[in-house]
Amino acid sequence: MNLIVLVVMTLGLVTSAFADGGHDHHAVPTLKNQTTTVVSIQDNTVTLTFGPIDLPSGHEGDLAASMPKHVFQLPKDMYMVGFKSAVFTQEGVPLPRNYLHHILMLNNDKPSVSCPGEPLFFSGAGLEMTEAKFPDGYGVKLAKGQHLMSVVAFYHKAPPTKNVMASFTMYMAPEQAPVKEMDVYQVGVNVVCYSKFAQRGPDQTDEGIEIKPGVQVHAAPLKFLMDGCVKFAYPHGHDELLMIALENKTRKQTLLRTVPDVEQDGKFLEFQPHQVYQNGQGFPVSKADDYEMVMVHHHPLQKEELQHGMGNYLLYMTPGACPATNTAQAQQ
Repeated sequence: MNLIVLVVMTLGLVTSAFADGGHDHHAVPTLKNQTTTVVSIQDNTVTLTFGPIDLPSGHEGDLAASMPKHVFQLPKDMYMVGFKSAVFTQEGVPLPRNYLHHILMLNNDKPSVSCPGEPLFFSGAGLEMTEAKFPDGYGVKLAKGQHLMSVVAFYHKAPPTKNVMASFTMYMAPEQAPVKEMDVYQVGVNVVCYSKFAQRGPDQTDEGIEIKPGVQVHAAPLKFLMDGCVKFAYPHGHDELLMIALENKTRKQTLLRTVPDVEQDGKFLEFQPHQVYQNGQGFPVSKADDYEMVMVHHHPLQKEELQHGMGNYLLYMTPGACPATNTAQAQQ
């Protein structure tokens, strides 16, 4: 109980300091409403609970927030080894996952490698709300006193619903457990770095890339800014997605190929566990090679409503090369 009180008491102090401009280059929108965020620690979990809020709710700022950003600190060094999300009513009744647009978890005291000049985006969720569990012995370090921040958005086209809430739970390694630290790297067909949103083409918005009728294949070249060994890949996509993939063009290898479960009309259901890459051996990525991100959608010919798609991964990797023996092979 003392641990929970310590975290909650810290929140107001940190939020005030952050708003005063200590991290201006990391600023995101603050919405003027009464929605709240509560952080609680119990055993080896840290849970953020958002809301209640009435939907539909608009989005504001570069990161499209529906409620005020929330900054908090942990009372000790911890290693995140997985996470999950949920959306529900204040009474605890589960709601469809597409009520949630996104949850972004940022570490304002650690710079991003994939998006220079931005804080580290270390975890989060979209409508896929996939539960993540890293390979045993690997985690993301969240140090005592670092300014961690949540940004939450609900789907702006959700039906009118009162008292909607969401939660984001981080699984933490036991205090004495040995953990190898991983970096987190964003990749996507659409522009994933918010500092580069101004460079997006006319067919790309906060909702993604416009999907035209029929089968659409979008690809984008990629150069990694670090050498690493990918142990876990968290996928993100929207309705009508058929596949996302990461390919090494230099070595002619498909490294990741992720296919979602969808309804007959293409509505996104989920990424099944066997479609989420998780491997303690991992596969290598390097600054030297050329890569490509690919996403495939199908938009029904008779459907007049516009659809926007995304195909992203959050890659969790150890720095440097993979172990020399039994090097992970590309997925078949």
